[in-house]
Amino acid sequence: MWAQRLQEIQSGNFKTLARCISLVENEVPGYETLLESIPSGHTTVIGITGPPGAGKSTLTDALIGQMLDAGKKVGVLCVDPSSPFNAGALLGDRIRMSNWYNDPNVFIRSLATRGAMGGLHPKIIEINELMNAAGFDYIIVETVGVGQSEIEIAGLADTTIVVLVPEAGDEIQTMKAGLMEIADMFVVNKSDRPGADLFVRNLRMMLAPAFHHKSEEIPVIKTVASKKEGVAELYTALEKIKTGRNEKRFWLLAEKAYQLIQAKRMKDVSKPALKEAIEAAAGKGTFNLYQFVARLKN
Repeated sequence: MWAQRLQEIQSGNFKTLARCISLVENEVPGYETLLESIPSGHTTVIGITGPPGAGKSTLTDALIGQMLDAGKKVGVLCVDPSSPFNAGALLGDRIRMSNWYNDPNVFIRSLATRGAMGGLHPKIIEINELMNAAGFDYIIVETVGVGQSEIEIAGLADTTIVVLVPEAGDEIQTMKAGLMEIADMFVVNKSDRPGADLFVRNLRMMLAPAFHHKSEEIPVIKTVASKKEGVAELYTALEKIKTGRNEKRFWLLAEKAYQLIQAKRMKDVSKPALKEAIEAAAGKGTFNLYQFVARLKN
């Protein structure tokens, strides 16, 4: 059964891909067999992150169009906040990307964070591997853009794009340490607004010290995604970065392996069960947290 589904995914059957993503999300028995049967291969993963309102969805939509014009096949994973009512993706309609839903070379899937602390889906690595089997030229992962998702996406993506707007001056000061570490490229979207040139100049000045720690200068690209302006330059820059990213692949694989091992070992650890065990231990006398943890480890 799983072998047949994998063959269908590899042949470009989007319905089977969507169904198998749901099976992985819900940990249907046997889903690990499917993942273990995926052959070796590597599709370029582009992470798009940044603060809410920066125009990430509009930029993703414009970038999809640019890739299709270049004859590419594109898979898109949109990680959204979870609905408090049904745990589904809150922004799952993705109205801005509706042009591509019937395109045979585009697959779009909205995923809810499901309470994941970092802002990414808890099964994002496994779903990304399924997408990898589908023969896409690019996989775009657009994050919810809050909390630690800016940092976490760097462990998944070959190239991480941080999208900002000209008004983000104060915001970037508080985010800059993490952003400089993980950003492979900055996009200043909505750059037709007043102060855009000054913001770009200040951003480049702020990034200048980081150039000493990187083999290449971090590109800063101006776009107006709603008008498709600057998107061709963005795609050209992505293609240029892609050619020199082989050395990063093994670090990405190591990061993914670490996350998967951590999730597997923590699977049977329950906070309510820990609370009950702590209450029981505390009832017997003096409680020491480190002795308690040491006993659990053994």
